Amino acid sequence: MPADPALDPPRAHGAPLCGGRLRAEPEDFLVEELLGFEAAGTGQHVLLKVRKRNANTQWIARELARACACRPGDVGYAGLKDRRAVAMQWFTVPQSRLSPNDWVGMGSAEYEVLEAHRHSRKLPRGALAGNRFVIRVRDAEIDDASLASRLEVIGTRGVPNYFGPQRFGRGGANLKRLSGLEDPRALRPDERGFILSAARSLIFNAVLAERVADGSWERLEPGDLANLDGSGSHFGVDALDETLAARCAGLDIHPTGPLWGGGSPPGGGRVLELEQRVAAGLGAACELVTRAGMEQERRSLRLAPRDLRWGREAESIVVEFRLGRGAYATTVLREIFALDADYDESST
Repeated sequence: MPADPALDPPRAHGAPLCGGRLRAEPEDFLVEELLGFEAAGTGQHVLLKVRKRNANTQWIARELARACACRPGDVGYAGLKDRRAVAMQWFTVPQSRLSPNDWVGMGSAEYEVLEAHRHSRKLPRGALAGNRFVIRVRDAEIDDASLASRLEVIGTRGVPNYFGPQRFGRGGANLKRLSGLEDPRALRPDERGFILSAARSLIFNAVLAERVADGSWERLEPGDLANLDGSGSHFGVDALDETLAARCAGLDIHPTGPLWGGGSPPGGGRVLELEQRVAAGLGAACELVTRAGMEQERRSLRLAPRDLRWGREAESIVVEFRLGRGAYATTVLREIFALDADYDESST
């Protein structure tokens, strides 16, 4: 099964401007979850804002469960966050003998609870508006004019919304697991989600790679399903007009690609033909997710970074931006820098 569309897809804005080192220290990669809602103020749960450093999300959840004497599964969080990073992440725990005031300041060398509020329900996966990033790239040798020009292009046109290589495991390990795998029931419970996600992501990246190659990743075509920026809503494009073209150019709407599942993709015309052709070349991955009972869904082909800024610190470049949920910061960085792909990043 070919891995190149997944692990090293084509760039949209030209070759990287320079190399650089990412995550030399956890403080080089700062991420803050943006919930998009306020704590309820009442309820049977406590919403916690946690600062974690060099620790993974599941470990933090277990520590919080131990503190309030609940099961780890009773701890809610919106998504996984990077281990080698400093992350501001939200969790919920069931109400216990600990008051919100008792939680504030609790922690260890790896984490600290910064805020605690009464809340009405367990925090579900995906319950985020997005994430804000402040990322330091060390040893990046580039002049200001070139960097400013590339960032202006990215801010104006966005970047391809690829799933990052970390989605496929170190060295594509999750993709290798797909080889010869026909029945999803053969997957262990602890690996099922990772393998099925890798299969879907492979198909999506392969479709997006084709549309980057032909230049259609950032424009709508008849037969596309258009995504409203920042939402899960989409609508069919039967014909193009000036209004749709202007909204797409303004990053208000984007073309989408398939998150594969049972049945045929819902698009039409050349778009449908392209998606079916790419999927036919990845038949094992398509068959696996279909047998697992997954349904056809859509994901934006384009990612629009917001509040994009940059600056210099000694021999480093510091880049700041905000992304919607489900997007990878490294898909933005790879359009600027050539970075070591051996990193661990979560998108949610």
